[in-house]
Amino acid sequence: MAAPFTPIRVNNIMKPYTNIAELIELLEADIKALCDDVTCLKQEPQSFNEQVVFKYIDTGSTGKTKDYVRSLGVKSERGSLFSSGDVSKLIKMGADDISPELLAIARKVLRMKK
Repeated sequence: MAAPFTPIRVNNIMKPYTNIAELIELLEADIKALCDDVTCLKQEPQSFNEQVVFKYIDTGSTGKTKDYVRSLGVKSERGSLFSSGDVSKLIKMGADDISPELLAIARKVLRMKK
């Protein structure tokens, strides 16, 4: 087996490859993943929770998302004003009415922010 070539940055992760064919496979997999993300982001929200997650992805900010939810007059499960913590919890814990693909994108955004 040949020694791996210098790794390249693919999808923000350094992935080693051993030949051009393997590099092409890695890049094609990244292209497919990006296309899947784009398709997901082109969808309309199917629930209020998805609407909140879309807003978080759009702004990249739990604070701005909290302000958006408050502007709609929606309160948290506790009956109090919606907080940034509620947005974070929704993204981390998920909900039955949020598509797994959308949640995965939101979690990527959350990790980029850290």
